[in-house]
Amino acid sequence: MDVITEGIAQAFRLLLAGDREVLGITLLSFAVSGAATVISLVLGISMGTAIALNAFPGKKVVVSLVNTGMGLPPVVVGLWVSILLWRNGPLGFLGLLYTPTAMVIAQAIIATPIVTGITVGAIQGLPPALRIQILALGATRPQMIWLLLKEARLPVMAGVMAGFGGVISEVGASIMVGGNIKGYTRVLTTATVMETGKGNFDVAIALSVILLVASLAINYLLTLVQQRERPR
Repeated sequence: MDVITEGIAQAFRLLLAGDREVLGITLLSFAVSGAATVISLVLGISMGTAIALNAFPGKKVVVSLVNTGMGLPPVVVGLWVSILLWRNGPLGFLGLLYTPTAMVIAQAIIATPIVTGITVGAIQGLPPALRIQILALGATRPQMIWLLLKEARLPVMAGVMAGFGGVISEVGASIMVGGNIKGYTRVLTTATVMETGKGNFDVAIALSVILLVASLAINYLLTLVQQRERPR
């Protein structure tokens, strides 16, 4: 119990003191996960909408693959991204392994199926006649898609929050492709694992508290966007 109390106190001390290392780790954590979430948002909503609105052979197989990807183990993603970016790998010439960019790539791969799957469910959950009514009123196809996404914005935003939650809390892939390099690729989750391994439980708890508080703040802002002008 004393370790927990000391850890929480340490978190507030680090935050109030403006510790430069902790601040850098925190900013990098949200920069990497934020970029990955934006990429997954663009790819996931686009693919999810396309899958939901179009009939094509093998659609059920594609949806099944997307649903499987929603539970993709981060270490598996880390392994394959590492192989691709390894010095002798297909993309090794890019020199991205053990960089924040590699972490963004891995986290985007993790988050994209989550956003895609929830978007598919959100669009397919709308009344089938709705798109016909929108087109009958003279809307173009892009306008119809925009209106459908607005109608399904609550579950779609839930998908965005789920994707962000999946990557900000991810450890395995970040360590494998980022290397947990101090001052360069070390983020809150990998730093927490490292401090726990060293037996510095107070520091590990402090980092975990900072991660939870910062994640709560980000998700609160996303919730405000989600719940804005909610239909009554």
